[in-house]
Amino acid sequence: MTTPATRPDPVDVLIIGAGGASGATTAKVLTEAGLRVVGLERGPFLRPEHFSGDEIKYINRNYLWPDPVLNPRTVRRDETQTAVQEQFSNTPHCVGGGTIHYSGWFPRATESDFKMRSLHGDVEGASLADWPFSYDDLEPYYTRIEWEFGVSGQQGANKHEGRRSRDYPCPPPPVSRYGKVFYDAMAKLGHNAFPMPQSILTRPHNGRQPSPNAGFVQQFGDPTDGRSTTQRVFTPDALATGRYDLRTDCYVHQITTTADGRAKGALYEDPQGRMVEQEATAVIVCCGAIESARLLLASRSAHFPDGLANNSGQLGRNATFHDYFFAIGLFDRELTDPLYGWAGNYVNGTTFDFYETDEDRGGIAGCVITASGLGPPVNWTFPGRPTWGQAAKDADREFFNHSMKIGVLLNDLPRESNRVDLDPDVKDAWGQPAARITHTNHPNDVVIGNWQVRKNLEILDAAGAASTIPVWFEQAKGNSCHQHGTARMGNDPATSVLDKWGRAHDVPNLFVLDGSGFPTGPGVNPTLTIMANAWRCAEHLVKERVA
Repeated sequence: MTTPATRPDPVDVLIIGAGGASGATTAKVLTEAGLRVVGLERGPFLRPEHFSGDEIKYINRNYLWPDPVLNPRTVRRDETQTAVQEQFSNTPHCVGGGTIHYSGWFPRATESDFKMRSLHGDVEGASLADWPFSYDDLEPYYTRIEWEFGVSGQQGANKHEGRRSRDYPCPPPPVSRYGKVFYDAMAKLGHNAFPMPQSILTRPHNGRQPSPNAGFVQQFGDPTDGRSTTQRVFTPDALATGRYDLRTDCYVHQITTTADGRAKGALYEDPQGRMVEQEATAVIVCCGAIESARLLLASRSAHFPDGLANNSGQLGRNATFHDYFFAIGLFDRELTDPLYGWAGNYVNGTTFDFYETDEDRGGIAGCVITASGLGPPVNWTFPGRPTWGQAAKDADREFFNHSMKIGVLLNDLPRESNRVDLDPDVKDAWGQPAARITHTNHPNDVVIGNWQVRKNLEILDAAGAASTIPVWFEQAKGNSCHQHGTARMGNDPATSVLDKWGRAHDVPNLFVLDGSGFPTGPGVNPTLTIMANAWRCAEHLVKERVA
């Protein structure tokens, strides 16, 4: 191990990946409980003045996204292939993490998400497992997060939602034009549709003010106070305690261990390039399912030659990734009013009617679907759209304001062979092995995903689209930031990495509190569930006085 240039005083808790959904939630809970916490964040602390609706900056020049030269990632479909470099399932490296770029979809998982194996048994080729706790165990924490963040929604509008102990703190945003088209079509077909719960303020809440919801949301940082992020809410709460030392632009090389195999702290490189070893009574990893697995696998020692907390051999396995695909509707501008897909909020209408298992579809589980526009002016597109000359101008004129899509967030069944490990050949700018993703979707994913595309085409036909275009699903492209499962929670140390509190079975003072612990991926955006679980586990850590 490299000899560190400095060793600051030990603290109660060290959080690695401190700025994102789970890290900031954990920091808030622990510091407000009186613990001294150091947070290490790989990226910078961006401020509202860094954010805008500059489409070129955020989408075309990838302002928020990791540089693939500095932070490469490799992908292969199975172990017979040589992995190639791809930017698969990236998340921003900065304080706020994925909550900076997200559009703010903030739904709860359903009761069925927590018991997939009990509901479906052994599915050939899949590694289904129940979560070691239930929806009811997480419900109080869902409510806390929603009220801290000022989530907008409508209680009871989703007829499939689980038990709620409290209504949403904010009402839904106004319905956009394409949202109304979606609602009308769903009503015509006899389906339930409702406003997607979102982490945006629609009225003043906790000293913050709402702001107009523009279509420049997904992949854009928000310069206003209206979208709730951990950079805006939980990180300031932790800093206000005076017990939180947040260190940004710090690259962690490995988690260090004691002679008896406990977590000791972390060896990291500070912004000046100096090696620092920070020690703590407890270490919490919150880097996302890919990077958390990568860090633990890289933290080898005599006690853990195959990676820290990997006595089960399960570390990195059972990885799941949501994929986003859709059906597109193009409307006749002579017959229909403009839809203005770039205005209003990015998502304006959703349904869970196709979320639960229906054997008539040919598989298990289902999908949440949402209505949205096709993107902002420079980057809006659809398959077959001309890209140059008069034909491109005609397409803009005819369809930019007369198009919409209905998107699918695919629930990816876990497979033990789908995994994250260390690439033997590719290294990042700090000399550390890149994360290598091995992933092939289960056949169920293809069947259910494409069933939903066909249903979306039916909805668009009912909405009056002049033509429809399907975007079929074949294999996950890593086009979402939703990662789960590489350090599965469970009661059996032989088949899981973490216990139900996110504590490593093999290392009693090591925790992983991001989506890595999810035994199965939920069928909805995971951010709220990640945060609620982090709060639950951090609260337990305080009660048990592990730190």
